Amino acid sequence: MRLVVIGGVAAGLSAAARARRLDKSLDIVVLEKGEAISYGACGLPYYIEGQVGSAEDLIVYTPEQFQRERNIAVRTRARVSAIQHARREVVIESGERVPYDRLVIATGARPDAGAIRGADLPHVFALHTLDDARRLNDFLVRERPRNAVVIGAGYIGLEIAGALRARGLEVTVCEASGNTLSRQDPEFTRLVAACLERFRIGLRLNAPVRNIEAERVGDIPCQLVVVAAGLKPNVEMAAEAGVEIGHTGAIRVSERMETNLTGVYAAGDCAETTNLVTGSPAWLPLGTTANKMGRVAGANAAGIRERFPGVVGTSIVRVCGVAFATTGLSAPQARREGFDPIAARIEGQDRPGYFWGEPVTVELVADRPSRRLLGGAVIGGESAAGRINVVAAALAQPMRIDEFEQLDLAYAPPYAPVWDPLLIAAQQLIKQSRA
Repeated sequence: MRLVVIGGVAAGLSAAARARRLDKSLDIVVLEKGEAISYGACGLPYYIEGQVGSAEDLIVYTPEQFQRERNIAVRTRARVSAIQHARREVVIESGERVPYDRLVIATGARPDAGAIRGADLPHVFALHTLDDARRLNDFLVRERPRNAVVIGAGYIGLEIAGALRARGLEVTVCEASGNTLSRQDPEFTRLVAACLERFRIGLRLNAPVRNIEAERVGDIPCQLVVVAAGLKPNVEMAAEAGVEIGHTGAIRVSERMETNLTGVYAAGDCAETTNLVTGSPAWLPLGTTANKMGRVAGANAAGIRERFPGVVGTSIVRVCGVAFATTGLSAPQARREGFDPIAARIEGQDRPGYFWGEPVTVELVADRPSRRLLGGAVIGGESAAGRINVVAAALAQPMRIDEFEQLDLAYAPPYAPVWDPLLIAAQQLIKQSRA
């Protein structure tokens, strides 16, 4: 039996590796359109900043390693142009036809420049692939630009803004919406803006960019532009083959990652999943989600029944040295989903003051009638990742706020105060629920 995987990054290689572990007899072929596979795309801004020595350091495996260590054939520069499911084969741009018994579509997503005129100018870059990062770094070294505009205040946008500022550029971020990091929460955005201001990075909200010129974006002079305005799932080829596309614009899949075509699975940034807080389909193009979806797709393609229930939408990003972590829903998002939300935000320290504690802000959101926890945010502190993961675990249960307030969290002065900021926020939330 042959398993063909389209895409050789997070989801695709997770699917191939999982299938191989479960079935040693499978003939597995991975078709990747680019030259590199299995690289840490989330590390690209840190390479630009200089914290990663070279782009090659981000590569985890080579095609040769996959062949030698896992008996998986990985073909690079093999762009698939069509899926012909009736004939159980995919067509490569060269015209070669590759037959399959089962297929995993892991075509990912691509930067979405929308209708921005001038996005193809030589000083305009995306930051989505290793080649993107190499070209941007070469431009920085060769041209030595003094100022830059970053279009988009999402994860990549704010990370690359910090990286460029660290390299000495004057940086302005333009965001089409009134929010940052896709968190529809005015107070959260205010804290992000304050952090950027401390590092002298400009932020313009409600400022859609429609045109890029040679030396400026709108009234902002710039010699470099990075477009980080969002992503678009690569679903066109799958749709042409008869694969159903969901309401999110990504491929619709079951909990087993199977599409509406028998034996065809989809995973990663091209596929949608379920938001466990709302119960609705969601498209969340994150590396953690892609790897998990790929693992389940590979298991089912190998004949083992596994399921992926969904995600709560957890992420963390470093903005100019400060951690901004979120999970679940903000209060405005919860209201739009039909909940009656209450929210509590507290400011504390991640450790006792006598142990050089750092400021940390915690927000928790809950549904007033059911007292169910709906989301949270943690800003600052060395343990932001650990704290947001606690909230994420509670959302997946799901857990009520009075249960959350009684969690037995670890305490020791080098790591946390006796009353963790999460529990203090929960106490404040309980008071609001009784008001």
